[in-house]
Parts: sequence; structure tokens; C-alpha cells
Amino acid sequence: MADRVLVIGSRGREHALAWKLAQSPHVKQVLVAPGNAGTVNDGKISNSAVLISNHTILAQFCKDHNIGFVIAGPEVMLTAGIVDDLIAAGVSCFGPTARAAQLGTNRHFSKVFLEQHDIPTARWKAFSSSREACTFINSADFPAFVIKPSGFGHRQEVILASNTEEACKATQEILQGNIFGDYREMVIVEELLKGEEFSCLCFVDGNTFTSMPPVQVQKQLLDGEQGPSTVGMGAYGPVPQVSEALLEKIKSTLLQHIIDCMKQEDMSYVGVLQIELILTKDGVKVLSMDCNFGDLQCQVRQILRLLCHDLCEVIQAAIDGRLCDVTLSWSDNLTAVAIAMAWEGCPAQSAEITGLLQAKELGLEIFHGATIKKNDKVLTNGSRVLAVTAIQQGLMSALEEAYKGLEVIYFQNATYRKDVGTLALKFLGQSVYVFLQSTSRQCHEEQQGTPAFYDLRASGYIDPIIISQIKGIGTKQKIAQLCNKHDTIGQDLVAMCVNEILAQGAEPLFFLHHFAFGKLDVGVAQVITDGIAEACDQAGCLLLEANEMSGTWASGEYHLVGFAVGAVERGRHLPQQEKVTSGDVLIGISSSGLHSQGFSLVRKIISTSLPHYLSSVPVGCNSSCTLGEQLLTPSKIYSKPLLPLFRSGNVKVCLHIAERGLMGSFSNILPEKNSVVLDAHCWKMPSIFSWLQEEGNLSEEEMMKTFNCGIGAVLVVQKEVAGQVLKDVQKYEDAWLIGKVIHHISVEIRNLFEVLLQNKHLYPKSISAVDGQLQSMHRKSKVKVAVLISGTGTSLTALLSYAKEPGSSAQIVLVIADRSGVDELKNATLAGIPTRVIDHKLYGSRAEYDGTIDRVLEEFSVELICLARFTRVLSSNFLRKWKGKILGAYPTLSHLTQGGNAHKLACSSTDKTAGCTVHFVLENTSLEAMILQEPASVKAEDTEETLAEKIREAESRAFPIALQLVASGMVQLAMNSKIWNQESQKLIRQKEKQDCFYS
Repeated sequence: MADRVLVIGSRGREHALAWKLAQSPHVKQVLVAPGNAGTVNDGKISNSAVLISNHTILAQFCKDHNIGFVIAGPEVMLTAGIVDDLIAAGVSCFGPTARAAQLGTNRHFSKVFLEQHDIPTARWKAFSSSREACTFINSADFPAFVIKPSGFGHRQEVILASNTEEACKATQEILQGNIFGDYREMVIVEELLKGEEFSCLCFVDGNTFTSMPPVQVQKQLLDGEQGPSTVGMGAYGPVPQVSEALLEKIKSTLLQHIIDCMKQEDMSYVGVLQIELILTKDGVKVLSMDCNFGDLQCQVRQILRLLCHDLCEVIQAAIDGRLCDVTLSWSDNLTAVAIAMAWEGCPAQSAEITGLLQAKELGLEIFHGATIKKNDKVLTNGSRVLAVTAIQQGLMSALEEAYKGLEVIYFQNATYRKDVGTLALKFLGQSVYVFLQSTSRQCHEEQQGTPAFYDLRASGYIDPIIISQIKGIGTKQKIAQLCNKHDTIGQDLVAMCVNEILAQGAEPLFFLHHFAFGKLDVGVAQVITDGIAEACDQAGCLLLEANEMSGTWASGEYHLVGFAVGAVERGRHLPQQEKVTSGDVLIGISSSGLHSQGFSLVRKIISTSLPHYLSSVPVGCNSSCTLGEQLLTPSKIYSKPLLPLFRSGNVKVCLHIAERGLMGSFSNILPEKNSVVLDAHCWKMPSIFSWLQEEGNLSEEEMMKTFNCGIGAVLVVQKEVAGQVLKDVQKYEDAWLIGKVIHHISVEIRNLFEVLLQNKHLYPKSISAVDGQLQSMHRKSKVKVAVLISGTGTSLTALLSYAKEPGSSAQIVLVIADRSGVDELKNATLAGIPTRVIDHKLYGSRAEYDGTIDRVLEEFSVELICLARFTRVLSSNFLRKWKGKILGAYPTLSHLTQGGNAHKLACSSTDKTAGCTVHFVLENTSLEAMILQEPASVKAEDTEETLAEKIREAESRAFPIALQLVASGMVQLAMNSKIWNQESQKLIRQKEKQDCFYS
């Protein structure tokens, strides 16, 4: 492997490549020639002043400085034969020869290649005469045209003409008018294709290729796909509009065919081939090819940890012709975005760039393009200045993070697109308005009291129908006032309106509310409005200003009314009763409890029974809250599971189970002479319904007509697609197949009363058996756990095994190692657990290292951390943030002798006591916060090695039990020491007598 590598170029692509290569343990130094301000003395990365235009001097430089390989970035260098000359001089290169590079640098050459080898592309013809070109344009049956020079040039040298007049004018300007700054001898007239554009990239070693997931680039300069075409103003990957099946077809047919044709043409191609594709109504077609990474494509797909592989190893394998031996893996649960920041107009001089450090502190990577560094200041050095990149779970989250960075960076005449990712979010059924509100202001309010207007076309709608809904909460807010608990009422208000909008197949756009009250309690008002704002974020809609009216209610009372507006494309409006047929399947989506219906009956039940709102919760419900808090559990908002499904066209009916209860909600949406049958055995019903039925002595019919009985929404789908739709919903919510449409006259719900009775006995007050205790502590939503490791011999395997058990209260969602090559990472990968390597050697300080770990933990929504023989010392800030949420183990039963040499002390001790202690990790190491201890017997014949193994085994037994105690809520940290309930001591005493599921 190479000690040094040389990257040639000065754009964001080269900065990103250098950044990724510097992470390789095989690379000691990355030189960039000429580089930019981002590659000036940045860790392993530094700029080089070597003369790259003189290939002889460059080759000698590579030999003198032990350059393992050269990456030739710019197209002009490839066309000039830099790879040919360096290889001839004995220098390894990653990049195509001059002839092969013509596929990306010579449009005429590329189009001829595609045509000769029957590779689907746009219809075209080349001309050296503008008169002949115009004759062709006037006779062509193309609806629109693409006009571009045939020879080498920048990708923005393209004119999109919507009619023959514009197309003829463009050919004259290119051939005669010097529009692109020099004389062009040939012009290409091409059919303007319509469809979804995306980039497919692959590593090529001359014989085989390894493809990368696709990237979508938004090339127009201005929002709404307006303005001139550029090399790209924003990009994101993966591309949700491109299915896995389509990608496989592209790889097996189109990409393989292109590589085979290159071999037939004797093209020596080692490097990256980027193919611009468009998905038309006639199938996938090739728009163009590039012989290297595109700027934004490089920063999105290959960089930002999406490539779970050492880039240096991949490039070396390509150079050696052994890509077939490399299996690349990509982070399929993360989304990366890159948004370009450019100088508006033609920059006449340099301007200082500020805010770069603040953007880095937000956890973003900034890749420089046209920048230079002078007198410790970063200055602009051209029009395409930099790109802000972010990686998150989900496109919306990644975009929000990137725009935060763009807001803090400033230079004179800076511009960037405010609508990156809009079409992809629309495809996913997600709202784009959260980040648009703070950037492009799709919803405008000039000042308080003036009307707001909303630009639907800019948000991707073509022919929308507007849907509106107005709702109040009703009696549930009375209970909130009696309990003095107001933090969830805001979500109920939004949910009531938004879920009704969703039931029409529409996307919620914005929400406003009317707030009437008596004497205003500022604290209560703030809590309610905060809850409304948070719920609007969940729903993906904008919150407009509230209308507040005082003095209309008695002191301490208030009344809330919500108003939501949504939109749906014409023809996708729900319900579609005419499509519902006998045999269709019903998918039920879980409720969180009563939601907002039936509370008048609830108040009547409680007024005539012993419990009151502040009494302990009934047996079987969440024992940590009062009855009032249980009843006030906020309604679920179903935007996330439902919006992606509506675009698929597989949903015929969507029901929001609200005022009319589970039975009454079906009456108006079924075709004549059809009804439904449901089986209550098929879903999990919250125990609060069993308590209400028993306490109120309600009949089965009263329960079905009044409450949702555990089902918040119902989808009617065709039987053949029910399985896939169910899986899609279960990504977000608990859901079940609960029934079907039948040829009948009345709704029938079977086994409801039986399930209500069964639920009364599901939660006994005390269980003495260990296994039973652990099972009773099992949470519906498991605690998300990250395990941090430093090497082998950890308790990771035992923790992974424990997490798979049905009684486990924890879910391991992430494993982090502080170095690569750790064998236990393979175990996590085989178990389907995401892994990350965060090498402390790559960071300048402990705080920077811990900050990286912290950002990754936040990305995976981690709630608990297990340090499984993790040897790095964590900073005080990190330990304070995660106080009570970090579990560690030291290999001894004595706090005074904790440490890695405990097995040596035990061997020499007269006490002969050894084992493992699992504890909460605290900032003050002198404090004792033990969770439990596991002894290991010491025998006279034990050596240090055998005793060390026994201690590791004790840790593997103890750590999963301690994790279960903490994850279940049975043990928690209070005042730097643990607290637990009475049953936990019994659990510890019995654990050695039981074959617990996690041993």
C-alpha cells in the first residue's frame, strides 16, 4: 500500500477525495496539487506546488516522494494524456487514458460510441453549419431540444430550447456567436428527454466494475429548476425514486454492456465512470458519461461514511486489476446531501468567507472548491466556492442539517438553492416545508395580522386539490385542566385535524389554531403552544400564527380549536370506494390509547367509581403514571407511515378512527352490500380499555361504538399487496392484519369481549420467578443501546444474544469500535447491527473524538451506552451529558482494585476473590454506582491467563443482566448511586439458580 498519494485538482471533488483517503491507515500523507484552502495543512492533507502541466517533472516528483498512486481529477488533465505519460514513466495512476477519457470529454465521440453499440440514448445529430442544423431542427419531430458544443467543455455548456426558434438561435450562438468564450467547430442537436435524472457511478479496473448506489443532482442554478444548467447546485443519495429492482437491471444490463463495449474498443479504463441516466416512459436512457467523479456526486456517494470501506484499498485494487476480489458495502440506513454555495454573477475579486468553523461545530463537512488561503483568511477564488455536506438518517434530517450550515457561512454575493431534495421528499410522501420555512419561505407571512400565502407549484404540486379540516379536542381538554397537565393537549389538537386530512389521501401543509381562555396563565399557554409546534414538526406541516382571545372563559379554563389544510394531486384523493371489493384486507395501525374520543363517557365512569384522576394507574397499564396521565396519553399522528403509502397507489381507503369508534367509522366508506369483519385476537389492545369496560360495566357494542379499542387508523388494500403494505407501515408503527371486506350488510367485530376479559389478567401485581419478572418488565418500545468496544474478548457476543430474546428490554442498534480490524465487529455485522469505526488517532483532542461519538449516538437515537472493555478515557462533558446512561464493567469485585490487572491481584491475594462489577460510569471515578457483581471462583492452579478468562466469562454473564435491569427501569441512577425496587434484590438472589435467557 502507498505511504503517500497525490490528488491532482483544486475542486470540491479533490478535497473530498483527499479527506476520505486521509482516513486510511495505509496512507501517511495526501498531497493535493494545486489544492485549495480546504486542503492546506489539514492533518495528513497538504498542498503541493509541483508543476502538474509538465508530465515529465510530475513523474519525477512522484518517484522522488514515493507516491504510491496518482488520482487525476480534472477532465482537461485526462484529455491531455496525464495518465498515459505517468504510466509510461512507471507511476501508478487511477484514471482513464486520453482515448478512454473522450467518453466524458468529447460529446461527439461519446454519442457515436453509444449509437454504434446500441446503448439507449436521446436521438441526436451533429452539425458544423448552423443553417444545416436549423434545417434539421425544423424537420425534427422532437418536442424540445438540447443544444451543446460537441467538443470538450464544461457541463454547463448546454442550452435547453423549448421550441425550434430557440434551438436555431442556440446553434448560431455556439458556432458563430462565441457564446462560450471560444470558437466551436461542431454543435450537437439532441432530443430533450423528460423523466427522472440520476447518476450511476462505478469503479472500473479495465475488466470489471463495482457499482455505487445512485445520486441525484439538481443542476439548474435557481430554485424551481429555473435558470441556466450548471454542474450541480445540490445532490443527495440514495435516490428513493429509483427502485432496487431497477438498479439491479441497470447494473446487469446497461452498465455491464458499456464496460464490455469499452473492452471491445480497446479502451484502457482504470478509474471512475459516471453515467448520467434518465428514466423515461420508454425506459432508462444514457444522457452523458463522465470519466471521473462529479463534484457533488463525489461528496455525496463516495464520501461521508456512506462507503464502509477503505478508499485507498479500493483504488489500489482497481489499479491492480482485482476489483472482483473487493466487495463494497454502503451505509444503507443513512442519507447524505451536498449543497453548493456559489458566487452570484461573475466574481471580479476575492471575498472573505466567514462561518466555516461554526458550520464544522454543527457536525458538518465543508468541501472547498474555488477557495484560497491568504494571511490566515479563507477567500473566494472563483464562482463555485464550496459545498456543505451532511449525513443523517433520512433525507429531511440531512437537508435540515445542511441548511443550518449554509445559514452560518457568509461571503459577498453568496447564493445557493433553497429547494434541494424537494422532489424526492415529495416522492417519499414527506413534507418539505420544515426546512423551506426557514429558507425559501414557501409560506409567507409579511407581518402579524396579514394574510399568508402558500406556493403549491414551487412545492412540487401540479394539479392539487385542497383539503381542510377544523376540529376541537372536546372533553379531553376538561380532564387536562382537572389534572393540571397541558403538555400533550397540543399534540391531540394537531392529530385530530391532521389525521382527518391524511384520511383523504392528502399531505398536511399548514396548521393554525384558535386559543380562547379566561385569565391567561402564561406558563400554561406556553406549554400548550410548544406542544402544538412539536406536533406540527411530527406531522410535517407549517405552524401559522395562533388567534388568541382572552376573557371568553372562566378563570383557569380554555378552549382550543385547530384548523389544518392539506393538498392531494387530483385523482389520488381518498377514499376510493369504487375500488373496494370483497376479499380486500384491512390493516390496523395501533393507537396510543383513547386518542380524543369517548371522554364524556370516561368522565361519567370516573365520577361514579372509586378511582380519581390523580390516583395510581389501574393494574396492567403504565405503572409510572396516574390514571389522569394515562388517559391523557396524546393521540398518534400518522403522517410518517401513511404519506409514502399513498404515492404507491396501493391504498383504497384510509380510515381515521375517531368520534364514531371502531365500529361506526366504517359506515360511510364501503360500497353498497359490502361490510367488514374484524378479529380482536389479531391486534394488541391497551389495557386501559379493559379497565374502562370493567369499571363502567360497558357492553361489547358500547365499547366498539365509543372507543378505538387500540386501532387508530385502518387501511383497506388489495389482498395481493397487503403483506408489503403491512411491512411499510411497521417501519413506523405497530400494525396488524385485522380483518377483511366481505359481502355482508353490517360490520362485525369478533372476539372483542374475550380480549377485553383476557387483558384483565395479563399484568399480575407481583411475579417472583426471575424469568417472569423479566418478561413483565418488557417494554413495548425497547431501549436503544450502543455498545462501544476496543478489541476482542468483550461481552459483545453475550449482549447481542441477550438483545435477541423476546423478554429483552433493550435493542442494540449500534456497535462502535475505536480501531478498525476488530473481529467482534464482524459478529455485529452478521447480527444485522450497524457498526462504526471511530479511530481516536484521527482526532486532535479527546473532546473532538468524544464529540464525533456523540453525534453518531444521536444519529441512531441511542438511549443507553455499554462500554464493553472500551479502553478510551471519555471526557467530562461526554460523561455529564450521558450521566446515568453509561454502563461499564471493571474486572474485580472491589472498587479499590478496579483495573485491567485485577486478575494478577486476585492470583496473589489471600482472599482469592475475583469477578466482575457492572456499574454506572460517572465523571467522578471515586463515586460508587454499582449495579451488580458476578463472582469468579479462584483456584490454586489458576494462572493469570485462566483467571482472566474466568473474569471475562463473569462479565459476559453479568453485563446482559445489568443492562436488562437498567433498560427495564428496574434500576436507575439517583444522586450518584443506584435505586431499585424490591423485586430486583430477589432477582439478583435467584439469578444463579435460574438458566436465564441471556447466559
